[in-house]
Amino acid sequence: MITVAVAGGTGNVGRTIVDALEKSPKHDVIVLTRKTNRQIDLASPEIVIDYGNIEEVTTILESRHVHTVISTIAILNEATGRSELDLVAAAAKSSTTKRFIASNWGGIIPSDESLRISFQIFRMNTIKALEKTDLEWTQFQNGYFLDYYGMPYVESNLKPLTFVLDIANKAASIPGTGNEQMTFTYTKDLAKFVVAALDLPKWTYPMVCYSEKTTWNKAVKLAEEFRGSQFNIAYDSLEKLRSGEITELPAHASAYSFIPKSVLCGIQSKFGLYVAYGMFDFPEEESLNRLFPEIKTTTVEEIVGHWKGK
Repeated sequence: MITVAVAGGTGNVGRTIVDALEKSPKHDVIVLTRKTNRQIDLASPEIVIDYGNIEEVTTILESRHVHTVISTIAILNEATGRSELDLVAAAAKSSTTKRFIASNWGGIIPSDESLRISFQIFRMNTIKALEKTDLEWTQFQNGYFLDYYGMPYVESNLKPLTFVLDIANKAASIPGTGNEQMTFTYTKDLAKFVVAALDLPKWTYPMVCYSEKTTWNKAVKLAEEFRGSQFNIAYDSLEKLRSGEITELPAHASAYSFIPKSVLCGIQSKFGLYVAYGMFDFPEEESLNRLFPEIKTTTVEEIVGHWKGK
C-alpha cells in the first residue's frame, strides 16, 4: 500500500479524487491544503501547509511516507503557480516521494502562443521544473468537464460554469461548425482513471482519458430532446472567436460577479478556437480507456438526461 498526497484535496477536482482514493484498498491518502474547509468532512487526514516553506513540506512528505503527490491546485495566476512550483521542489527533496501528477485537468496547452490563455504559462513552468527533477511525473488531459451539463441535478464537487451549452435557459453558442469532435469527462470517471493509473509500472506524458467523445451539435440535440423544445442557437465564427468575442449566454450573467465579462469572454473564445481547431479531439489509441476497459464511463446522454422533465 502506498501513500498518496492530494494537494488542493478539499476542493472541486481534488475532493473527487480523494473520494475515489478513500475507496481504494491499495492506497492511503492525505490531503494537503492551505486552509481547513470546515464545510467538508473528509475521512483522510487533512494537513494545513505553507507551500512556500519547502523544508516543512518536505518533512511532512517524508514523515507521512508519501510516495506520490497529486496536485489539484487551481493554477490560475502567478501565486498559485508558485505554490505548485514549491510543491515540486519539496517532492523532489523528499526521500520517500517518487511520483508527481501536475495540475491541469483539462485540455492541451497550445504550441501557438497566440492561442494560449494567460494562466497556461504557469502550468508550463511546472512541467519545466519537473523535467529537472528525478521524479516520475505526468499530467492528465481529459477534455472538458461533463459535470457542468447536468448541474444542478448531477452529483459533482465542481461549481457551475457555462460554456457553449446553457441548458437551463435553452440556449447555445457553438464554436465553429458544431461538428468538430469534443472530449468530455465526468469528474467521477476521471478520478477512477487517476486511481487506476497509480498502479501502472511506468507513466506516459500526458495521460489521456475521457468519458465520451461527441460533437456540440449532437450534445445540443440531446439537450433539446430532454427539455422538450428547441434552443436558441448561435454559431460563433472563427473570426469572431479570434477577436476575443463569443455569443453571450443568459447563464453568463451570474458568473460576472466573480469573473469579469471581458476575462470570461477572452477565455471562452480561446476554448472555442480549441474546439474549432480540433484541439479537444483527443487520441483514443493510447488512452487510459484502452488500458483500463473495465472502467465504465458516463455518457453525455446520461448527464444531460438529468434535465428530463425539468
